Amino acid sequence: MFWIYVICAVVIAYFLGSLPTGYLVGRARGIDIRKEGSGNIGATNALRVLGPTLGILVLLIDLLKGMAACYAAIWIPRLWGGSGSELGAHRELILMLVGGLGAVLGHSFTCWLGFKGGKGVATTGGVFLAVALKPALICLAIFVILVALTRYVSLASITAAICLPGLVYYFHRDIFLTALTLLVALLVIYRHRSNIQRLLKGTELKIGDHKKSK
Repeated sequence: MFWIYVICAVVIAYFLGSLPTGYLVGRARGIDIRKEGSGNIGATNALRVLGPTLGILVLLIDLLKGMAACYAAIWIPRLWGGSGSELGAHRELILMLVGGLGAVLGHSFTCWLGFKGGKGVATTGGVFLAVALKPALICLAIFVILVALTRYVSLASITAAICLPGLVYYFHRDIFLTALTLLVALLVIYRHRSNIQRLLKGTELKIGDHKKSK
């Protein structure tokens, strides 16, 4: 029965995460964000193209998608007719993690836009604020400091993703939690592969830089 919960958690979380926030907010303003700035639908490009107010709105919604997916996952047994108490803390954590992974996959490969989506940083942040608060807060601090020093959001995102699995293991000493964290971190880094190439070439956009419409 537990594996049915896991499958349901992944499916529900995927569709929750697949909500293309940046694209929808841009469309509401008559802008196709995929054709502006970097062409990404995530919060960074939304901030660049749509301005700080709407950019922050996209960021918050993408973050909340990750958190909501985790908490929705642990409600599945209750919706199925159980109390949820039979899961135990470890299985509840597993449900939250697979729900979070589903949300990140949905955000990164949304079915509504031809399986092309954002980089998954904000949604990943929401997931770990729900399941591993201290590591998430430290990674947030690393992210903010690096953005302030370099103005490269991509570099800050990649560095935070690299640090996250080690911090999760340090605070929680849970191999399964660390392994899933590593999987999510690798996905985030993979989604930044083009940014890594641009960073190495010195052509990556900084905060405040603008790129002509495609």
